[in-house]
Amino acid sequence: QLQLVESGGGLVQPGGSLRLSCLASGFSLDGYAVGWFRQAPGKEREGISCLSSSAGSTYYADSVKGRFTISRDNAKNMVYLQMNSLKPEDTAVYYCAADSAATVQAMCAELGPPRSSWGQGTQVTVSS
Repeated sequence: QLQLVESGGGLVQPGGSLRLSCLASGFSLDGYAVGWFRQAPGKEREGISCLSSSAGSTYYADSVKGRFTISRDNAKNMVYLQMNSLKPEDTAVYYCAADSAATVQAMCAELGPPRSSWGQGTQVTVSS
């Protein structure tokens, strides 16, 4: 089972920044697309950003476009999400995933379950 462990969440004021990290455990991220998803209380999980295995293709949900940046470091087996200009509506549990989806759009749309299992996520709370 492919496992990923998220970290870096916390409480931040509106307009602030956070950097989330995701470490792949027991497997190499090489060859996998990666993505960040979030689930707010009472809402369905949504794919907010996905990055292809080559890092040549990215997808951002409209809600985070221009504010969030996804990146990966295959040598460290890590995925990152830099979040700037945070808003209260960004409050959610954030999860990362790895998949062999054909496109980053398909991965973020969750057309099928990702290859990795869902971890516990990391809580991000944006509040003054």
